[in-house]
Amino acid sequence: MSFYSDTSTEDMSEELETLGWYHYDLSRHTAEALLLSNGTDGSYLLRNSNGGVGCFALSVRAKDSVKHFHVTRRDNIYVFGFNQFSTLQDFVNHFANQPLLGSDTGTLIVLKCAYPVHVEEPSIYESVRVHTAIQTGRTQNDLVPNAPSLGTKEGYLVKQGAFVKSWKQRWFTLNRYELKYFRDKMCEEPIRTLDLKACSAVQFDYTQDRVNCFCMVFPERTYYLCAKTGVEADEWIKILRWKLSQMRKGR
Repeated sequence: MSFYSDTSTEDMSEELETLGWYHYDLSRHTAEALLLSNGTDGSYLLRNSNGGVGCFALSVRAKDSVKHFHVTRRDNIYVFGFNQFSTLQDFVNHFANQPLLGSDTGTLIVLKCAYPVHVEEPSIYESVRVHTAIQTGRTQNDLVPNAPSLGTKEGYLVKQGAFVKSWKQRWFTLNRYELKYFRDKMCEEPIRTLDLKACSAVQFDYTQDRVNCFCMVFPERTYYLCAKTGVEADEWIKILRWKLSQMRKGR
């Protein structure tokens, strides 16, 4: 949501800076890490998106995942979801009333509290008592930063059984390189955790007598999953393939 006047990017920046939960150029990866580690269910923040001037992302924690929604400013109007707001104050008041959002996955999210950009931190540091090199002869080229991709997603999918080929609805959560499925959304213990490092392919599947179906290929088994809509199936395939590509880059 570009809370800036259209006269200049500078004016827009100044207006946005009045929001205590606008996190400037915070990346998607960092937003997910921040909300998952330090936020609570329903906490959210606003950040710049890569869509250019007037394009923003609202990152919202939904239980064990983080969802991202577009917010834009067009012709002095802030557009979010199905609503339009003529002033920044109207937009903020909308969030103060804890709006309820529904995503394509059927998940309902109450926007409960904004995550502040400024958080008090202690000025405490550890003292170095041991400092030595484990290896020698290495250079800057040997420093390869690496971290698991967070990209999270959750929602109901219909899964085919392994032995009895019946189809049952299960709640799926994707976090880092693990895909877990549960009997339903309220269960805390997963039925199974799939390690994506062992997955060789994710693709649409047309062999089953169902629509919006895709499969995940593992050495011991191919999992057949169906989404409610083609759009949702495409989203699952895209993020799962992205996860696989990230792992292959790190090898």
